[in-house]
This record gives sequence, structure tokens and C-alpha cells, in this order.
Amino acid sequence: MLLLDGCVQPALAPAINDATRRVLDALGISTVIGINAGCCGAVSFHLGAADEARDFMRRNIDAWWPHVEAGAEAIVVTASGCAPMVKDYGHALVDDPRYAGKAARISDLARDISEVIATEPLENRLARSAGGQTIAFHSPCTLQHGQRITGVVERLLGQAGYQLQPVADDHLCCGSAGTYSILQPGLSVKLRDNKLAALQAGEPAAIATANIGCLMHMSGHAKVPVRHWIEFLEPLIPEAR
Repeated sequence: MLLLDGCVQPALAPAINDATRRVLDALGISTVIGINAGCCGAVSFHLGAADEARDFMRRNIDAWWPHVEAGAEAIVVTASGCAPMVKDYGHALVDDPRYAGKAARISDLARDISEVIATEPLENRLARSAGGQTIAFHSPCTLQHGQRITGVVERLLGQAGYQLQPVADDHLCCGSAGTYSILQPGLSVKLRDNKLAALQAGEPAAIATANIGCLMHMSGHAKVPVRHWIEFLEPLIPEAR
């Protein structure tokens, strides 16, 4: 499978994709990061710079295409903010005669990391349980609303032995929302503070999330560590360590 490295995440939290590769390897899935692949184009697209975004998309398609032709089974995305964009390449480039067909194929192959792990026999790979360690899961808007993936990560964490704390108004945004935290700092801070209050109400030992933007937005103000949920699974799988 191909693994999207992205732009923000490898600079700020490279351990996320490192953990992902080790977990997938333990499950018998090899991963490749395409040379010259980078930003998915989401930030540019959401800011109205559609032409710039499409250039990012074409670059990624060019980087991935030899691997797709060689039989890559999926394009795995660990940042839930990037996954909806990659899944939408086919629509964004539908009028491009050179890339429309390739873009549609890329969209068909795109998978959030939770979709990949959920199809594997995870429980058979766990060497030990988390032992009921309490965590709170923040499901990013891009995961639960953009991709309509709900309950999957929570189930995986539960299988691993984590005790998930209930979170009030878990459908609400944390305030990161791409560039929203920069362009609308006042509202963004209110959303963040409300989200952290809800996540920490049950006094969890840590907060898990699925997007680098949410992670960075909350981590400097949370009372407990904030990490990508795949990093909670990795220590429990012996082959991944």
C-alpha cells in the first residue's frame, strides 16, 4: 500500500506515520511513500486556490501512479483532514483530460488508516491489553462528517483494551479546521476550550485523535497528552515495536 506522507505531519509529528508503518508491517502489509509526493492540496483548495490545489493533486498522482500500475492495493492516509481531499481527486480533476481517469482511480484507492486496520484481525496480533487505561477520543470533523466514519476507531481502541470516556457533544469541532485557527482565532479558541473541557471531563489519562491539525491545536492546552490513535495501538503489537 502507498502511504501519504503529507506536508505538515512529517514536519511536526513524524512518529505518526512511523508508527503506522510498523503496525501495518506487523499485520503483513508493506507500505511505500511515493518519491515527490507531498501536500494533498486540501489547504489550498479550502482557501479558494483551486488551481494550486490541482497542481498538488497532479504531482501526487504522478508520484503514485507507477506504484498503482505495479499493483498497490490502497493509498493509506493517517491525517483525517487529508483523506477527504484524496478521496475527492476524481471529482476535482474530472475536467482534466490527462488526469481524470487516473484521479478517479486514486480516489477509489484512498483509505483512511482506520478503514485499513478495521479489516485486519487486530485482536490476534495484540500481545497484551491496554488494561483498561482510560482515554478520550476526539473524532475530527473530517473523520466523522467528511468521511462519515463513525465508531470505527473507538471499536479498535476498545478491542485493544482501552476504556473510552464518554465525550459530550462529540460531534462538534475542536476549532482547528485547517486554517480556521489562524484566520478566526477568537472563535477557534472558544471551540478548542469547549472541546477540551468535554474531553477531559472524565479525567482520562490521554486524548486520542485522528488528525494532525486537531492534535496540534489541542496539545499545547490539554492537561494530558494528545496523540494520534495509531500510537496507542503500536505498543500493544510486539512485531510493531
